[in-house]
Amino acid sequence: MSFLAIDVGNTRLKWAQYASPQPGAGLLAHGAVFLETIDNLAETEWKHLRAPASMLGSIVAGEGVKRRVEEQMEIWDIVPRWVVSSAHAAGVTNGYDHPNRLGTDRWVALIGARHRVLTMGPPRPALVVMVGTAVTVDALDASGKFLGGLILPGFGLMLRALEMGTAGLKAPTGEVVDFPTNTSDALMSGGAHAMAGAVERIYRRLRAHTGEEPVLLMTGGAAVKLAPIITDLAFETVDALIFEGLLALQSHRLAL
Repeated sequence: MSFLAIDVGNTRLKWAQYASPQPGAGLLAHGAVFLETIDNLAETEWKHLRAPASMLGSIVAGEGVKRRVEEQMEIWDIVPRWVVSSAHAAGVTNGYDHPNRLGTDRWVALIGARHRVLTMGPPRPALVVMVGTAVTVDALDASGKFLGGLILPGFGLMLRALEMGTAGLKAPTGEVVDFPTNTSDALMSGGAHAMAGAVERIYRRLRAHTGEEPVLLMTGGAAVKLAPIITDLAFETVDALIFEGLLALQSHRLAL
């Protein structure tokens, strides 16, 4: 009854195999590869995996990448299933104007966040921050309704945009510091503080809107760069938030 969860972003494919398709299931194996190397998964990372009984994936990288991933899964006798954002799923209501246009990574992360919050105690609002190629800041109220969110460029996109639009502004990757005294640190710190400011602003607005202190959850491959400067808010970094959402969705589907 093992279950394979797949998260295909704009840069990397991340996967995790669990003992069963339910929240809290034991993790059997996991890994991550850049999209340029996914055509070798069947011969490398997945070669010695025990065949999963089922899989569910989130993908934002497009149909071409999805077909390439499915080709790698032909080593197993399973039907590939991919999340499609909907108006309601696994206890979360989608408040987007057009629910099916919400990125599946955001939708799945919101579902993972909702289920995580419910394990902490009474229902509370939550702010879900994903830091990757892009940065998203998404708000859930205590009933599980997605209120809306922001999309910002991630660290790499911000730096490339500044390099392309500003003559002579090419510098090595810098550090995040309070008062930068060189161009590299100024670029990195500017991007980090812009993201942190967006998070803190939406957190305050969600708190005012709901009248409750939200749970702040951060995830994504570049969350480690942003976390050190979110100093005024309590937060939890959850590396596997999308996998938690996929487990919750699969468990809910099987229970129907």
